Amino acid sequence: MSTFLYRLGRTAFGRPWLFIAGWLAVLTVVIGAVAINGVSVSSEMKIEGTEAQTVLDRVADELPEASGGQASVVFTAPDGERLDTPERLAVISGTVGDVYDLEKVVNPLDAALGAAEEGAPGTPPDNAPVDPLAGSDQGQAPPYQPLLVDGAPVPGVLVSSDGQVALFQFQFTVASTSLTDDDVTSVVEVVERAEQGTGITVLPSDSLKAIEIPVGIGEVIGLAVAALVLVLTLGSLIAAGLPLVTALVGVGIGVGGAYALSTVVEMNSATPVLGLMVGLAVGIDYALFVVNRQRRLILDRGLTAREAAGRAVGTAGSAVFFAGLTVLIALTALTVIGIATLSTMALVAASTVALAVLIALSLLPALLGLVGERICSDKARGRRRAKEDAESHSVADHWVKTVIRFRWPVIAGVVAILGVMAIPAASMNLGIPSGATANQDTAARQSYEAVSQGFGEGFNGPLLVTAEPTGTAGRVTPELTAKLITGFQDRDDIVLATPVGINEAGDLAVFSIIPTSGPSDEATSDLVKSLRERDSAIAQDNQVQLGVTGFTAIGIDMSDKIASVLPLYLGIIIVLSVLILMVVFRSVVVPIKATAGFLLSILATFGATTAVFQWGWVSELFGFDTGGPLMSFMPIIVTGILYGLAMDYEVFLVSSMREAHIHGQAARPSVVHGFDHASRVVVAAAIIMVAVFSGFIFSHDIMIKQVGFALAAGILIDAFIVRLTLVPALMAVFDDRAWWLPPWLDRLLPDLDIEGDKLLTMLDEQAGVTDR
Repeated sequence: MSTFLYRLGRTAFGRPWLFIAGWLAVLTVVIGAVAINGVSVSSEMKIEGTEAQTVLDRVADELPEASGGQASVVFTAPDGERLDTPERLAVISGTVGDVYDLEKVVNPLDAALGAAEEGAPGTPPDNAPVDPLAGSDQGQAPPYQPLLVDGAPVPGVLVSSDGQVALFQFQFTVASTSLTDDDVTSVVEVVERAEQGTGITVLPSDSLKAIEIPVGIGEVIGLAVAALVLVLTLGSLIAAGLPLVTALVGVGIGVGGAYALSTVVEMNSATPVLGLMVGLAVGIDYALFVVNRQRRLILDRGLTAREAAGRAVGTAGSAVFFAGLTVLIALTALTVIGIATLSTMALVAASTVALAVLIALSLLPALLGLVGERICSDKARGRRRAKEDAESHSVADHWVKTVIRFRWPVIAGVVAILGVMAIPAASMNLGIPSGATANQDTAARQSYEAVSQGFGEGFNGPLLVTAEPTGTAGRVTPELTAKLITGFQDRDDIVLATPVGINEAGDLAVFSIIPTSGPSDEATSDLVKSLRERDSAIAQDNQVQLGVTGFTAIGIDMSDKIASVLPLYLGIIIVLSVLILMVVFRSVVVPIKATAGFLLSILATFGATTAVFQWGWVSELFGFDTGGPLMSFMPIIVTGILYGLAMDYEVFLVSSMREAHIHGQAARPSVVHGFDHASRVVVAAAIIMVAVFSGFIFSHDIMIKQVGFALAAGILIDAFIVRLTLVPALMAVFDDRAWWLPPWLDRLLPDLDIEGDKLLTMLDEQAGVTDR
C-alpha cells in the first residue's frame, strides 16, 4: 500500500497539470449538470416499511385526493377585536378563494361537485370536507365553529368561539415532497395579502416554510477558524491554503453532484448539507496530515519537496486511506437499515469522504508539485531539528508523561466524567421537531400557539385514519361511516373525527382524527398504537381494520424504527471496523480499546445533546429558546459519522506509536514518542473539525443545528478526553500486550505496511545501489 501511494504521490508531484486538469474537468461536469438539471429538495422524510408510510401509500393509490400534502394558515385579530366583522370576513373569504384557485391546491367545492357528477360511492360529503361539527358531542359546545359569510360556511376554515383566531386548513394535489419552492411561496404570498390594512395577522404553519439551503455566516466563520488553525499549525500561508483548496474542490464535486441528482433522486434538504459538513471537515483534516508529514520530512530529514511529498503520501496517505475507509464503513452501513431517506443521506456524505481521500492522495500532491520547494520557507529550513522538536512537543511530552505516570487515576477520572455526562441520554426523546419547538419569534411557533389556544393542541397534528371492512359485505356504507365517527369521538383522547372520502371500490374509508394531545406528546403516540390494535373496541364492534398515517404518525413510526435498528447498526460498524483496525494495527487489544473509548464518547455526546436541545440548558447560547425532542435521524447519523472520525484520530495517533514500536522502541517509550509526533496535528485536526461543525449549530434548520452540535461536542470529547488522554493511559497499562496478536491470526491477516516500513527498506536499498 505505502509503496503504491509513494509512487502515486511522486507522479502527481512531477506531472501536476495532468491531475489538476482531471479534477477540474470533473468539477466542471458537476457544475454543468447542476445548471442543466436544476435543484429539487424537500423538507419531508419518508421511512419505507413503516405502517404509517404503508397506509399513506395505499391512500395515495386508492384515494389520491386525500394523500396530498397538508398545510394550514392561522388568521388572528388584535387583542380585544374579532375576525368576524364584515370587512375582515370578506378579506378572509377572498384569500381562501384565491388559495383554492392555485394550481396545486385542492378546491373542496370542485371535489364535491366532481364526486356528485361521477356518482362516486357514498354521499358527496364522503368525498369532500364536511362541517367539522358534524357528529360532535351534542351535550358540549365546542370552542370553535365554521367561519360563516352570508350564512354559508367558508370551506376549510374554523373560527374560535371568541372570534379572535381562524384556522384555514387545506390540501395540495401532490405530496409535500413534490412541491417546489414556487408552490409554497405562491401560497404564502396570497395569504399575506390579508394583512394589508385589515389589522389581521397571518401566521403560515411550519409546513409552509420555503425550502432553504441551511448554510450561512456560521459556516463561513467556522472555515475562517479552520484557516487560522492551519496557519498556526503549518506556519505558512501557502501550506495552510492547500487543505482549504482541496477540501472545497471535494465538497464542490460531492455536494454539487448530490444537487445534480436531486431532480431524479428524492432528497431531503438536509442531505447535501450533511455532505458539506462532513466533506469540509475530513477534507481539511486529511490534507493537513499529508502536508504536515511532507513538511516534517523536509525540515527534519532534509529531503527534497518531491521526495518528501512521495513519502508523505506513502505513509500519512496510507493512514488517510484507512481512516477514510472506517468513515465510509460507518456511513455506508446505514444503507442496510432499509430507510431510503437515511440511505441517501449516508451515501452523499460517504461520497464526499471518498472524494476527500482521493483528492488528498492525488490532487494534493499535484498542488504540492506546483508549490515546489516554497512549501517550506527559508526561515523554517534554517531551524535545527532538535530545537524545533523541543519547542513543538514540550507541552505534548509533559502531558503524555503525566498521563502515563498517573494512568489509573486518569482512567477512573475519564470514565467517571463521561459517565456523568451520559446521564441525560437516558431520558432522550426522539421525534420530529414541529412548530412547538420553533423559536418564539417565528411564524411557525406563533401559529402553533394560536391554534393550541383557539382550538386545542391536537389540531396541530391531525391523524389520517383508514378503515377497511373485514366482514362479508366488504363495503363502507353510510351507516358504518356514522358508527365509526361515533366510536372515534366517544374516546377521551379524540376531539373530532370527520370523514375525508371513500375510494372508488367502496372498500376503503379515510377519516381525519384530531387528538386531544399535541403531536409530540406521549398520549398521541399511545393513541396511534391503540387505534392500530386489531382487537380494539372500534375494530371489533365495526368489523374493520384500522390504519393510521399522517405527519404525526410518520414521525412516531420513524422514531420507533430508528430506535429498533440502532443496536443492529452499531453491531455492524463495530465488527467491520474492528476487523479493519486489526489489519491496520496488527493487534487485538487496540481495536477493542478504540471501540470501547468510542462508546464512552458517544454516550457522553448524546447526554450533552439531550441536556441542551431537550432540556434547554444554555439554549440561548446556540440560538434557540425552546427545548423539544431530538430529531429522529440525529442519533444514528451522528453515531455513524462520529465513529468514523473517532477512528481517524485513533489511526493517526496509535499508528505513530506503532511506528516507533516496530522500529525498536519499548512499549511505553513508543507511546511517548508517537504521542509527541502525532498529537500536535491531531489537536489541530480536532480543532478544525470542531470549528467546521460548530458553524452549522447556528443554522435555521433544527436538524442541521442538532447534528452540528452533536458532532462538535463529540469531537471535543473523543479527541481531547478519549484519544489524547484515555488512549495513552490505556496503552501504558497494557504495555507490550497492546501489540499482541495470535500467531495464527498474524499469518492470516495481510500486511499492508501502513507505517511504510517496507517502503523505507526499498528506498534504502535503492540508495545503497546508487551509492555503489
